[in-house]
Amino acid sequence: MNHPFTLAGAALVALPSGALWWPDRGILCVSDLHLGKSERLARRGGALLPPYEAQDTLTRLDADLETTGATRVICLGDSFDDAEAVLGESERLWLLRLMAGRDWIWILGNHDPAPMGLGGAHLAELVIGPLTFRHIAAGGHEVSGHYHPKARLGGTARPCFLLDARHLILPAYGTYTGGLWCHDPALARLMAPGALAILTGKRTFAIPV
Repeated sequence: MNHPFTLAGAALVALPSGALWWPDRGILCVSDLHLGKSERLARRGGALLPPYEAQDTLTRLDADLETTGATRVICLGDSFDDAEAVLGESERLWLLRLMAGRDWIWILGNHDPAPMGLGGAHLAELVIGPLTFRHIAAGGHEVSGHYHPKARLGGTARPCFLLDARHLILPAYGTYTGGLWCHDPALARLMAPGALAILTGKRTFAIPV
């Protein structure tokens, strides 16, 4: 179940997957895909994860694009897990198919530069109507990512959106991304009193932070 809300007069929808949908603009926004995380950990001799995170992330993105019919996609940074991350050929072709015919914007992240060789626009931030899209919250009416917020409900941790009157922080969209508790001091400093956590999953709903 989707969760509609407004930010700076823009009618937005939090999707159960962790994507943001702006129907009036045909925009689907996702943050922190971290594609290639399992490959990066293996390359650096870290813990081995099942090598299916890219497929799982792209499956959800494919479904969200099909459901919404989005014509513009904004990836809010850290789309790849690091500057050396490599997609398998089948995943690369899958991503190119999703990009075809859509206005695709890669916002610069702190983990990686905007991915080259895939097309699309590469920007530090993007202003559309009343909202600024950037990777890390900086002020004003903005949509950002970076922190991978999560909340606990009934003993279960779930990725969440964080929302107040000026800021919207998206959850990490990628598989195996982990997260920062929504009441962590780093997030508490950013969000105004009365902020909401919109939990993702089969059913989205909002709870006070």
